[in-house]
Amino acid sequence: MLAMVVLAQAQTEAPEQNSSHGIAMHGLPALENGFRHFPYISEQARKGGRAVYALRGSFDSLNPYVLKGSAPYVLKEQVYESLMARSWDEPFSLYGLLAESIETPEDRRWVVFHLNPKARFSTGDPVRPEDVLWTVHTLIEQGKPNYAEFFRDVTQMKKIGPHAVRFDFAKSNRELPLMLGLMPVLSKKAESARKFGSDALTPLVGSGPYRVGVVEPGRLLTLERDPNYWGRELPANRGRHNFDVVEYQFYRDSIAQWEAFKAGQVSILAVNDPAKWRELEVLPAMIEGRIKRAEIEHSRASGMRGFVFNTRRPLFDDRRVRQALSLAFDFKWLNERLFEGTYRRIESYFSGSELAHAGAAGGLERALLIPFKDSLPDGVLDSGWRPTDGIGDGRNRVNLRRARELLMEAGWEYRDGALRNALGQPFVFEMLLTSYSDERVAQIFSEALEPLGIQLEIRIVDDAQFRERLMVYDFDMTVYRWWLSLSPGDEQRLYWGSLGVDTPGTRNYMGVDSPAVEAMIDTMLAAKSREEFRAAVKALDRVLSAGVYVIPFWEEKADRYAWWDEMARPEVTPLYGYRPDVWWMQGVTDTILDADTPSAGAAPSPAKP
Repeated sequence: MLAMVVLAQAQTEAPEQNSSHGIAMHGLPALENGFRHFPYISEQARKGGRAVYALRGSFDSLNPYVLKGSAPYVLKEQVYESLMARSWDEPFSLYGLLAESIETPEDRRWVVFHLNPKARFSTGDPVRPEDVLWTVHTLIEQGKPNYAEFFRDVTQMKKIGPHAVRFDFAKSNRELPLMLGLMPVLSKKAESARKFGSDALTPLVGSGPYRVGVVEPGRLLTLERDPNYWGRELPANRGRHNFDVVEYQFYRDSIAQWEAFKAGQVSILAVNDPAKWRELEVLPAMIEGRIKRAEIEHSRASGMRGFVFNTRRPLFDDRRVRQALSLAFDFKWLNERLFEGTYRRIESYFSGSELAHAGAAGGLERALLIPFKDSLPDGVLDSGWRPTDGIGDGRNRVNLRRARELLMEAGWEYRDGALRNALGQPFVFEMLLTSYSDERVAQIFSEALEPLGIQLEIRIVDDAQFRERLMVYDFDMTVYRWWLSLSPGDEQRLYWGSLGVDTPGTRNYMGVDSPAVEAMIDTMLAAKSREEFRAAVKALDRVLSAGVYVIPFWEEKADRYAWWDEMARPEVTPLYGYRPDVWWMQGVTDTILDADTPSAGAAPSPAKP
């Protein structure tokens, strides 16, 4: 791909013909030019104060764009800014940030970003087209593999004036302009003098609202609001990034996070354990009103979380074996035993949304899958695949009986006290974990496998080792979560593309290698209408589910959070749910949305219906 990308000489800036303040994956962005702020911002928001968050895991790098090391994801958007900003109240729409406008034709064979002349790095240097071009080249050549994959269709990129860059594509690609819009922009002047990613704990020079403050690897990271931040009054920023200091404390497990929150050391915490949610009711601080809690509803897809099979391992390369182990997982009993029946099962990768497959494939979805019918499991086109729950009695006899039949079909036989293959080797595998809360579930699963003669060994490692082993797919089974949007795109190649079967660093942890999956991703990315897009994603959801690559866990329709009453939140929740960047601190006086404060751009306009 690198040989195909041409960095052209600067040209005279082309006239704007179809320049827009925003772009959507399909159709038009919901907010018109000159909008005041995102709809999930509160007019009551203020700037000031210190917010403390608890993150699980560790970190040893401040560069989230390279494979080496583990960097906190929170650096993105807050320190390292992108060309455009995403609205979390739409499936996939972007609005002006470093680039004040975007220009692209109907077929999306190219895109031009017009940089905001006011954009500045934290050093005070202007953000120039040269910085954009240098960043793209650097990410492709030295960044994580997903950047080369995302930008593989870029054939030429060039500066076309003092404030504009153009990217040309090998073919029509509806999503690529948006992916480029979300690309970070780093300072060529500051970063080109050193090898990218070589000095892991020296922050990159960004243009965002925060600068890196205190750094204690593995334990503490603080971000301090830049008083000279150039983009404070942009419509996409107003009412966001409100704390003077954002502190991130790192904990090994959820138990330590919970205790820190109760002690007042953490400002806000996700509370996904029903027992802890009930415990809040009797805490003195809750009774006194000093702690608040809420179930914050969302409309996003479930995504996928569960026990992940590594199909690169011969033990799990047979779908019948994976299906048998899935049958042994008695979700209904586990849900009652651990969570008092609070959760519902994740049924597919996009369950809970319009993108989830259901029943028989029909219309365009069926037409897309017919060419691959012979390679798909029986019945997939007619009924799809859903995980099978037990009856909740802890015995799970019906499912275990069917699991034994599948294992026998796959060449496994119970003898001499264990399930063995034709060579007499026992069925033994390792579960790689980094969370003690997942260990609870894995232990119950281990007990459920014993009647089948299967031995599961649980291994808990620290976060750094866990990430390292995942990167090179060195595990039998693990627990992982893929967050999936309502507008999935090129990242689906990173998640399930065949490149990830052998190439380290992707998120295809299960080792999916399916022509049907590849074709559905291609169709999804090329779709010009929302109808065609939905059909392709439903077909992708159907094929992935039928592969039984994951034993799905559970989901909730709302995000549960508890916070100390010094924190305040908007009344409106966006489509994707909880967003930390729009909260603020009670008692501070720095007004940020006064009626007489001008916004960047034209006068406010109402959202489109």
